[in-house]
Amino acid sequence: MKRAVVTGGAGFLGSHLCERLIAEGIGVACVDNLITGKRENIAHLEGRADFEFLLHDVSRPIEIPGPVDYVLHFASPASPIDYLELPIQTLKVGSLGTHNSLGLAKAKRARYLLASTSEVYGDPLVHPQPESYWGNVNPVGPRGVYDEAKRFAEAMTMAYHRVHGLETRIVRIFNTYGPRMRPRDGRVVPAFIQQALAGEPLTVFGDGGQTRSFCYVDDLIEGIYRLLLSAESQPVNIGNPHEMTILEFAERIRALIGSPSPIERRPLPEDDPKTRQPDITRARALLGWEPRVPLETGLARTIEYFRNLAATSRAGGQP
Repeated sequence: MKRAVVTGGAGFLGSHLCERLIAEGIGVACVDNLITGKRENIAHLEGRADFEFLLHDVSRPIEIPGPVDYVLHFASPASPIDYLELPIQTLKVGSLGTHNSLGLAKAKRARYLLASTSEVYGDPLVHPQPESYWGNVNPVGPRGVYDEAKRFAEAMTMAYHRVHGLETRIVRIFNTYGPRMRPRDGRVVPAFIQQALAGEPLTVFGDGGQTRSFCYVDDLIEGIYRLLLSAESQPVNIGNPHEMTILEFAERIRALIGSPSPIERRPLPEDDPKTRQPDITRARALLGWEPRVPLETGLARTIEYFRNLAATSRAGGQP
């Protein structure tokens, strides 16, 4: 059996990735310090012979006994609330954590996959964003701790590829949603769904004309798995190219839930990107990948997840 190490494996994306790898017959060592991940996300995997959990901060050196075939570095605070509250930890996991996980891959002669982000493009001046675009990032702004951590992580990954001949893959992840998103992580999907379910105002920042594209988590994981098995070492965008305004998205959520929630406008946060849409030409050509799950289908599954969370909370369980 092949074996993978997934850092940040108890997070939203990491837990879905652990599931997929196990489904493909790959054993998983999940490494997480639970700073933003949740043990509940992987509870259904614990006790299996092909899964193990290690409570560890990858900003410190990693030791994994035994052979390792893949190292997938997904550890990082990933929402604005998280990296604004944890700026130094975000920078450390993007720098030291990347260095340590690359060192593990080098020592084990394992293939390495870095979870990068569309945030490397900053507030883009090119639309949609192809992988060849270098970005428009404010390195000293409040979002810079995340943007620059990921940009550094990409540079470090390519350095290991060029200097040490390490097999590396870089995925630039665009907005993704689905079950296991944290209720209070500040991102628009859980925020709008919970507000609509509670009949509270949907908070739209600015005029709501800024755009995003939303990829369902199953589609994203499929793209990442295909990239892992590919021979492509250059960055690849994985995301849904269907773009909509935040105001349109708010209306879609209200309609699906049947909520009377009004729209409440608030000032646009500093350096908030005005547009975000992936150019997935490379993913289509290199991986034969594009998103398949319709927005309404993915949102229905996500809404049901948050309904169940709310019901559990009301019954006295943990949200």
